[in-house]
Amino acid sequence: MSTTTLNVKLITENLADDLITGMQNASGIYIMTSFIMQSGVRLLAPHLKGAIERGAEVKVLAGDYLFVTQPEGLQALRDIDPRLEARLWRSMGTSFHPKAYLFDYENGEGLLIVGSSNFSMSAMRMGMEWNLAMNAKAEPYTFQVALEKFMQNFYHDSTLPLNDNTIALYEAEYRTYHRKNPELIRMITEMEENEYRTENASDPVEDKVPEDEQASIHPRFAQIDALDALERTLEEEYDKAMVVMATGLGKTYLAGFFAQRFQRVLFIAHREEILYQAKRSFQRIMPDKTFGIYNGVKKEGNADCVFASIYTLGMKKHRESFAPDGFDLIVVDEFHHAAANSYQSVIQYFEPKFLLGITATPDRMDGKDVYALCDGNVAYQIHFIEAIRRGWLSPFQYYGVYDDTDYSSIRWLGTHYDDEQLTAAQLRESLADKIYDAWREHKQTRTIGFCSSIRQADFLAGYFQDRGVAAVSLHSGTVGITRGEAIDRLDRGDLEIIFTVDLFNEGVDIPSVDTLLFVRPTESLTVFTQQVGRGLRLSEQKTHCTIIDLIGNYRNADVKLRLFANDGEGKRTAKEPVIPTVPDGCELHLETSVINLLDELSRKKLPHRERLHRSFLDLKNELGRIPTYLELHLHGSSNSWEYRNEFGSYIGFLLWAECLTKEEEDIYYRYEAWIRDVEKTVMTKSYKMIVLLYMLERGPEHWAEPVTSQEVGPFFHSYLTEKEYRRRIDFSDKDSKRLWEYNEIGVSQLIERMPMTKWGSAKGSMTRFEDGVFSLRFEPAPEHLSILHRWTKEICLYRLHHHFERKEEKRGAHL
Repeated sequence: MSTTTLNVKLITENLADDLITGMQNASGIYIMTSFIMQSGVRLLAPHLKGAIERGAEVKVLAGDYLFVTQPEGLQALRDIDPRLEARLWRSMGTSFHPKAYLFDYENGEGLLIVGSSNFSMSAMRMGMEWNLAMNAKAEPYTFQVALEKFMQNFYHDSTLPLNDNTIALYEAEYRTYHRKNPELIRMITEMEENEYRTENASDPVEDKVPEDEQASIHPRFAQIDALDALERTLEEEYDKAMVVMATGLGKTYLAGFFAQRFQRVLFIAHREEILYQAKRSFQRIMPDKTFGIYNGVKKEGNADCVFASIYTLGMKKHRESFAPDGFDLIVVDEFHHAAANSYQSVIQYFEPKFLLGITATPDRMDGKDVYALCDGNVAYQIHFIEAIRRGWLSPFQYYGVYDDTDYSSIRWLGTHYDDEQLTAAQLRESLADKIYDAWREHKQTRTIGFCSSIRQADFLAGYFQDRGVAAVSLHSGTVGITRGEAIDRLDRGDLEIIFTVDLFNEGVDIPSVDTLLFVRPTESLTVFTQQVGRGLRLSEQKTHCTIIDLIGNYRNADVKLRLFANDGEGKRTAKEPVIPTVPDGCELHLETSVINLLDELSRKKLPHRERLHRSFLDLKNELGRIPTYLELHLHGSSNSWEYRNEFGSYIGFLLWAECLTKEEEDIYYRYEAWIRDVEKTVMTKSYKMIVLLYMLERGPEHWAEPVTSQEVGPFFHSYLTEKEYRRRIDFSDKDSKRLWEYNEIGVSQLIERMPMTKWGSAKGSMTRFEDGVFSLRFEPAPEHLSILHRWTKEICLYRLHHHFERKEEKRGAHL
C-alpha cells in the first residue's frame, strides 16, 4: 500500500512499479545502491534499455560493501547498453548503505526515491520495504542537492568504472571473501554497526572562506611571468595550456587577469567554496562584467563569467543547456582533477577558443594524465621550492619524527591502507604522547594537524584538550563550530590547533598558519604537496613555516622528502643520499631513527620491473584494456622511457607481461629488430617519425611499401607548419625557415638529406635510402602487416608526442 501527502509518497510494496513509471520520459536516471543483484538487473533492464535508446542519461553506482553485490549482476548491468555508465564504490570495509533512485525530467520536474530497497527482485517486488518518494516540486532545493551529491559520489576517488578488468578483479575478491566468511549474514549485522565515518569532500558553502589577501589587483610575482608565458602561448596558436604554480602564488587571480581578454568565461571547480572565492577574485579584477554561480542550487548561466560545479555540469542536461562554443575561455581549477571521469564529458563537450588548466600539483610521481588534456603544453611552471628561493613563499623548517607504527602489518588496498586497521593502530596513547611531545617542542603559534580519519582527528583533539591546549577537530560531522568560525579563531590566536582530514587540501588559504603537523602516512604525494602549501603563504605574522612530520615504514616515506630537495623537481638518482639538500633559509632535521629507517627502506625498494608492471596494471585496470604506448606515457605513474630502457621496447614489455597472444609473440620475435629500431633511432628533430607517420597513414596493407621524398613532401610540410609550436621547435632554423612557404624541391631535398639519409645509413638501421627511394630492409609477410602497423604507429605517435613535449619542457626551463 502507499500513502500520499503533498507530493510525498510512502511505498511499502512493489517499488519496481514506481521505478518503471519514473523512468518513462526521464532525461536523467541516477541510481545509487549498496547492493546489486542479477535478479534486480533482469527486472529493470528492458526499461533502462528503452530509456537509453530514447536519449536518457543513465548512471548507476553500486557498492562492494561486504561483497554482497553479485559479479553476475554487475556484468548484466554492463550488458544492457554500452551507453549506460556504471561504477563500483570501493568501500574498503567502511559501511556503504545508500539506496537512492533519482529521475530528472526536461521540464524541470523530478522524482527522488530513498529508502530500504536495494537493486534486487526481492527488494523491488516481494520483500517488506519502506521507501519514500518525493516529487521535486515538494522540495526543489533538496532534490537539486541530491542530484549534486549523487554526481560527487559517482565520480569519487573511491569508485572504479565497470569494465571487464574491474569486474574480474571484484569477482576474485568476492569469491575469496565468501570462502572465508560463510556466515555472511552475521558479518553484515556486526559490521553495519561500525561507527567509522568517512570524510566528506566539502563543507556547506555558507561557511566563511577567507578572501585572497592580495593587496592590489595588479599582477605580481609569478603571475607576471605566467601571464607573459600565456601571451606567448596564444601567439603560437595553442588553444590549450596548463599553468603549474605552487599554492600561495595566486593561481585564481592569474586566471582572472588572463580572462580579461575574453568575452565569456567558464570557471570550473569541484568544490563549492572555490567557486565563490574565484567569483570574488574575478569581480575585483573585472567589476564591469556580470558574474554567476552554476551549481546544484543556483543556475546563473547567462552571466559573462560563470562559475560552475563540475558535478552539475557532469549531468548531460546541464552542460547541454550551454552551446558547445558558448564560452571563449574555460578555466579548470585544480587541473590535476581534470583527468578524472567527472571532467571528461565536460571537457569533451565544450569547444572554447582557449582552455586553461591551473594547478599546484600535476605531480608526475602521482600520475601524468593531466598533461594529455593540454596537449603537453605547460605554459608556465614554478615549484614551491623555486618560489621560496625567490622570496615569494615562506621558508620552512622540517622536523622528521619517528613513528614506530608497523605499517607493513596493515593491509594495503591499492591506493591506501585499510581504514579500520590503520585507525586501530593510530588510536594509541603512546603514539599520542609522541605526537604531543613533538608538537610542544617544535610548534609556533597556529597549527593545522592533518589526520587519516575523523576518528583520529577527534581522538587527538580530545587528547590535546585534556592537556590544556585550545584544539578542535574539524570535519563534515563537527557540531558547534563552522569551518569559517574555526579559521577565524585560529587566525586570532584563540585556537592553537585544528585537526582535520582533507578539509584544507585545496581552495582555502590561511596565511597566518605557521605550523603543520602530519600524523598520517603519506599515501598521495599530490595531497601531501597541497597540504604543505597550506603553511607557505607569506604573512607578517611569521618568519617561516614549521613542518612536523611523522615518518614510519609506510609507502612513499622515502619518496616524499624529495619534494623538499633544492632542485624542486622531486627527482633522485640511485646514488643520491637519503637526506635531501634544502634551499638556503630552510632547514631539515631528522631523528636518528628516521634516518636509519629511510636507509632501510631505500635498500628494500620494489624491483624495477615489478614497479613498472604495477604501474601498467593500475592503468590497464582503469581503462579496462591494454593501454597504448602514448596512453602509458600520459596516464601511467612510471616514466615511459623506463619501459624502453628495461625491455628494449613497450612491445617487449607486453611480451614479458604476458599480454601478447601466441600469434603476436611470434610476430614480435620475427620483427624485434624493427620494433627496437623505431623505438631507439636518434631523434634530434621529429623528421624521421613524420616520414614514418606518412607511411603509416597509407593504411595497414600499404604502410611498408617504399616511398620517395616527393610523395612525403606535402604531408611533411603540412605537419610541421599546421601547429605553431611544431614550426617553432623543428622548422625554424636558417635552412627550414625559407621553406615556410611550400617549395616542393626544397622540402624534398630536406627530407632526403636529413631523415631518409640519416636513418637509412645509421648503424643497424632497418631502413635504407637508395636511388631516391626510402624503404624497409625487410619485407613483412602479408598476414603480419596489420599487427606490425598497429605497433609501429603506437611507437611513432608516442615518439612524436614525447619529442615535442620534451622540447617544450626544456624551453620552459630557460624562460
